[in-house]
Parts: sequence; structure tokens; C-alpha cells
Amino acid sequence: MNILIADKFEKSGLDQLAAMGLKPTCLPDVGEAGLPAALAEHNPDILIVRGTKVRATAFEQARRLSLVIRAGAGFDNIDLTAASNRGISVATCPGKNAIAVAELAWGLILACDRRIPDQTADLRDGKWNKKEYSKARGLFGRTLGIIGLGTIGLEIAKRARAFGMEVFAASRSLNETTARALGITYCPTALDVAYVADVVAVCVAANDDTKHLINSTFCNAMKPGAYLINTSRGTVVDETALLRAIKEKGIRAGLDVFENEPAAATADFKSELASSPAVCGSHHVGASTDQAQQAIADEVVRIVRLYRETGEAPGVINIARSTAATRLLSVRHLNRPGVLAHVVGEIGKAGINIEDMQNVIYQGAEAACARIKLDAEPSASVMNNIRTGSPHILSVDLTSIE
Repeated sequence: MNILIADKFEKSGLDQLAAMGLKPTCLPDVGEAGLPAALAEHNPDILIVRGTKVRATAFEQARRLSLVIRAGAGFDNIDLTAASNRGISVATCPGKNAIAVAELAWGLILACDRRIPDQTADLRDGKWNKKEYSKARGLFGRTLGIIGLGTIGLEIAKRARAFGMEVFAASRSLNETTARALGITYCPTALDVAYVADVVAVCVAANDDTKHLINSTFCNAMKPGAYLINTSRGTVVDETALLRAIKEKGIRAGLDVFENEPAAATADFKSELASSPAVCGSHHVGASTDQAQQAIADEVVRIVRLYRETGEAPGVINIARSTAATRLLSVRHLNRPGVLAHVVGEIGKAGINIEDMQNVIYQGAEAACARIKLDAEPSASVMNNIRTGSPHILSVDLTSIE
């Protein structure tokens, strides 16, 4: 099994892969532009990336590639449509960087409230300005609103209690019952969070639904002088709307991500938002702690191990949630060569597509049951051909899929 690692990767993870008898090719500086040629040259079965973008042009060069592992929680640097169209699984490592991101989020919250970066800059310039910086709102008794209560949002919420803050949250996975069990006040929508929160923390994935989630409507709903914290992705925030809210409503922002941030580790970066005195910024380093990277490396190795042993990878995100299947064909059969070939052949001759298929082997390996999801109903003659065409078939049943 060939593995290509197209980003920096923890040495401990490399050591674990070596202990499994694997020798991955490591090209940490290959970048988006060089990835297609690297895939063509090394022809890997598995590609591991962290921040490197994997576009359609890269997948076109990947003849044997069957699995991409994103060494992190997000996946907006991978063209999921291109991967799915070529039958390539994409797996992520959700939750492994949650504590690291939550820690940075709280650093940004405190920086907004106490203007720590500004104070540090003045001190380094030889300026003492206690008069300016001895004004702060404080966090105790304030409200923290969280949009997206996944693992990162939950870790941020846990730390809010230590600061004596009341937590409000809106999330697809949340309802009044689960919120109450977590000691959180449920909000039906993101706008409801904006209305009540002194501090808003955005913890959502980047996708079409969340693009510019923080827009002019949201900013207009925020309290004057509130803080906006974004450690998710830059595309979530409409930067023009946020800049307007900073100027007109006194909003402060703690941002680890920006909409057009550089892909390279070092680069020039001109951003009106990042240079605003009301913004405390960092360089998309939410997950960049030794602890988080170790946990992610361990998870990547676990995914590789399971994929090698079973052919299935945990955490795959591009498996279809629903298909065109309308019928379930169940074939109990003796575990003999040629049985499934016969069944599949009859289905194919009938012009029916198989949407999903599983063959369960029973204890002793004498018998099995194939469960085959079809996009149309086989005729009576096709069913009869399947039933009678092999002496090893025990029974054939067809049911509708709701």
C-alpha cells in the first residue's frame, strides 16, 4: 500500500506507520501546484494532507488513489465532488483539535476584552498608556453565544462556565432538551444568538450553507460593542459587513481566519479587516498545538490501519446519505464461488443499477446473505432467473425501500 503525505506530519505518526511496515513518501512542500505531478509520479493508494489543496486536476492524475485523509477536522481544501466522481473516499479527523481551537478562541475573547495585543505593541514601542487600557467591560456575568455546537463549540462552552458567563447556542444538532442537559440556553437560529450575546463564537464548517453566515443582517442584530470570534473558516464572515459593524456599532473581532488568507505558510497579506484596530488576529493556527497535532497524527494512523485491515475507513464524509434505491433484494446463499457473479449478472442484464451492496458471512462461513439495493424493481422473470440460476441460492426476497 503506497502512501503520499503532501504536508508536514508528526514524526510520531511516521514512526507508527513505519512500525506497520509502511514507508510513506513525504513531500511537505509540494503544494497545490505540484500535487498533480506528485500523484502521477508516486501513484499512491492513500493521500494524506493537512492544508494542501486537492483539486480536480490532482484527482485526474491519481490512478490508484482510493482514500484521502485530511489531517484535521475541516475539508474545504479538498474538492469533494471531484473525489466522489472518481469513487475516492475522503476521511477527516473530527474533534482531535477541539481543545486547541477552544483555547485559542478564549485567547481571542480575552484579547478583545482587555486589548492585550495593543498593550503589548505599545510596551514594545516604549509607550506606557495605562490611562487608555484601564477601561474594559469584563466577562463575568456576560452572555456567550455559540453558533455551531460541535466538539469545538462544546469545549468553548465548558470554559465559559469558569468565567461566569451564561451560554446561548444555535446548532443543527441542538434542541431545547439537549441544551437544557448541557446547561445551555437554546436558540432556534443564529440571529437569535446575535440578539442576546455579548460575545459570539462561530464554530461551523465551511460549506454553501454557511458562506457569509455572518452578514449584514447578522451584524445588525448584534449588540453594540459585542465581540465576534471566528476560529472556523474565513468564508463564514462577510468581511465588508463586519467592517461596517466595527465602524458603526463598535463591534470588536477576534479572528483566526480570513476570507482570502494566503495558502502558503509565509506570505504578504494585505487585509483591511486584519489591519483594523478593532480586530485581534492570528494566523489560522487554531489547531497548531503539539497536543492537537499528536492527537491528529494518531487518528490518521488509526484510519490507515483500519483501511488496510478491513478496506473501510472511519470518518468518511463523502458517502451518499441517500441514493436512488427503491428496492432491497435479499439473497440468502451458500458461501460458494460464482453465486454473487450470477446474481449481479442477472441484475445487469435487466438494466437495473445496484445502488449499494453488502454480503454478510455467517459463523462457520457456510452461508451468507447478500443485501442489494436496486434503483428499480426486477421483473418476475428476472427474479426467477436469479432464484433458479444457481444451485447454491437458498432464498430470494424483494422489499420496497421507504
